[in-house]
Amino acid sequence: MPSPVRTAHDRVGTREVLERSTTGEVIVDVGGVGYRVTVPLGAVPALEPGRPTFLFVHTKMRDDTLVLYGFPTRDERDTFEALIAASGVGPKLALAILSVHPPAALRRALVDDDQSALTAVPGVGPRTAKRLMVELQERLVVPDIDLEAGVTASVSPRAEVRAALAELGYGADEIREVVGRLPDDAPVEELLREALQLLNVRQV
Repeated sequence: MPSPVRTAHDRVGTREVLERSTTGEVIVDVGGVGYRVTVPLGAVPALEPGRPTFLFVHTKMRDDTLVLYGFPTRDERDTFEALIAASGVGPKLALAILSVHPPAALRRALVDDDQSALTAVPGVGPRTAKRLMVELQERLVVPDIDLEAGVTASVSPRAEVRAALAELGYGADEIREVVGRLPDDAPVEELLREALQLLNVRQV
């Protein structure tokens, strides 16, 4: 039976958790109706049966059923929605990514061009990680803000080089390839100079 909901961006208010599973499914009692909600695995421990909860909900129509995805914070829900907007990413994979990387950690991986962070997610291989890195960098990167702490965070030298090359008009594919060949620990000026040399060699 379809879950009774109001809007795709509605929220299940402060209500009681009835059941939870280790696979990320919880049952929430809202006004005497049990809503089945799928959440990231990291959210499960806090959703104890018998305790009130508050979830931001994304609703998806699948066949003739409304499926609810719940998140402890608005940022997690917004990140989930950005993930499923990427080509080839469905709700299952988006939840898997969020289960491994909370929003701030995911943004940091994107800023640092850390494809290995994406391949740490079950079901994401090197080829998928490479494609997702390009799409998600356009949707999610906020390089100078730590969204969880709410304070200014340091930006890696490679991220600064990537931003400088983008301002110079280089495309995402060539930036990703060149930055991937740079050393991890060197001053920004040195890395940028080396990146420009590599790009000039490519254009000869």
